[in-house]
Parts: sequence; structure tokens; C-alpha cells
Amino acid sequence: MTEGGWIIMILSVGSVSTLFVWCVIKVLTTPEDDEKLHGFEIETPDTKED
Repeated sequence: MTEGGWIIMILSVGSVSTLFVWCVIKVLTTPEDDEKLHGFEIETPDTKED
């Protein structure tokens, strides 16, 4: 393999590995807050109790 090929391969593998490690660290160190969950409650007219 040429020098250019080695450089591109090392940069590619290094950047993907760095992104993976950052994502794993971010997931493991972020505190779990239930209040930050997004969503909504569906209320349809046929399920309302009068």
C-alpha cells in the first residue's frame, strides 16, 4: 500500500474509533433524567370518560 493509502486508512479508522469512544462515554456519563423524555399523551375522543 502506498503512503497516501496508509494515511487515509489511519485517518478513517482513527476518526470512526474516536467518534465511537465519544458516543460510548457520552451515553455512560449522561445522568438519567426522566423529565427530559420527549413524547405526548394521545387522547382520542372515544377513550374519554365522562
